[in-house]
Amino acid sequence: MGNLDELILYRGFENGQILEDMEWVLEHRTCETVRNEVKKRFFSCMHALIDLAGTYGFEGNLWHDYLTLILVNHENVFSTSCEIRGMTDGSLLHFARHDFSIFMQLFALDFDGIEKELDAGFFEEVLHYQRGSAEGKVFNRRIRDRICELSAQLALDAQDLDRFTEHMICFYQEYGVGKFGLHKAFRVRHDEQGVQILPITNIAHVKLDDLVGYEIQKKKLIDNTEAFIQGKTANNCLLFGDAGTGKSSSIKGILNQYYDRGLRMIEIYKHQFQDLNEVIAQIKNRNYRFIIYMDDLSFEEFEIEYKYLKAVIEGGLEHKPENVLIYATSNRRHLIREQFADNMEGDIGRPAELHATHGGDLHVSDTVQEKLSLSSRFGVTIYFGSPDKKQFQNIVRTLAARYGVSMPEDELMLEANKWELSHGGLSGRTATQFIDYISACQPQGLGDSAAGLER
Repeated sequence: MGNLDELILYRGFENGQILEDMEWVLEHRTCETVRNEVKKRFFSCMHALIDLAGTYGFEGNLWHDYLTLILVNHENVFSTSCEIRGMTDGSLLHFARHDFSIFMQLFALDFDGIEKELDAGFFEEVLHYQRGSAEGKVFNRRIRDRICELSAQLALDAQDLDRFTEHMICFYQEYGVGKFGLHKAFRVRHDEQGVQILPITNIAHVKLDDLVGYEIQKKKLIDNTEAFIQGKTANNCLLFGDAGTGKSSSIKGILNQYYDRGLRMIEIYKHQFQDLNEVIAQIKNRNYRFIIYMDDLSFEEFEIEYKYLKAVIEGGLEHKPENVLIYATSNRRHLIREQFADNMEGDIGRPAELHATHGGDLHVSDTVQEKLSLSSRFGVTIYFGSPDKKQFQNIVRTLAARYGVSMPEDELMLEANKWELSHGGLSGRTATQFIDYISACQPQGLGDSAAGLER
């Protein structure tokens, strides 16, 4: 087994105790004085590998899957330089090849001898593990299967350093490394350990084509995002308008469309805006493109969190990194609630009672500019309005065909009209909810609803 102390770049592994225990077991396997400890640690490793299989949904050779998980998760100067861009020759590649040669020895381990010595023949099950119905709780199915595929490739080429290295570089270039490489979307948590960016493991698998209509709005959003992905000048986006018209779905669709080109999304709420600078500090030097997503953004007069946002978007001393944009949705065009008194012009000669209704603010125009300056910092604003009756019926008709609803059109339209009258009015959301309801009432049901989740 390779000496882990000789690793240069790949050190400090998550779930690294398994590797350390297995190294100790192999070093002391013939020492009778510690035989009980050897068996204890070996069975502990077996337990941990099976537990990882349940968590991540792995199958096949769990030892190889575990080693592969270490390699795809380890963020170091080599792996992060390879992500999205690939890698050219240089000293880092030389150091990485040194470390990979040690991992190749780990992949090539023969457990037959130790199984017999420790009377652990059922370890064979760990090397030929069958997942059954377990799906895993961390990665979506595509990522999980790709890791298992990489595991088999690395095991097959465990005697060929060039091929082994090529497999790893290709994976880093295609998917990235660590949490940002293996997940699409993230949330922010602030605890005693500071500000953490945590993966969201089950996200809505929405495509832009799922949103019926709004072609002009979608094109405007796509054009801006395409420019961002290509490294061109792009703007922060504000999607505003009526409720249930597809603002949030459009942004989720953008993430799913551009994920494989390095786009990632971090959802943040207004009570977390004071952590924005720290979030940006953690992502600004990565090779991904990040959209910071703020859903249903609006502020009451007494809320001051918008001041943090203004400083981050534009106006602070530190320039916002080129790999970060802010996309927000709101039912308000101007985000911060305004009072009628804000629009009263003139300070001289105003009756005392009007000064009182404005809270004594002597410079009304300054107040108005303060409130409007936030929305003006979104370079692209896109309006989503409620559909009219004809557009609503077209949405219902399209969704019904897409999800296999079998009902005469006249009856479908009649039921849709009844539904929207008692469920929030004309909107894409109402149409989707109606189709989900009708689908559930069908004898056979549907394989997927209009609001399916990625697996």
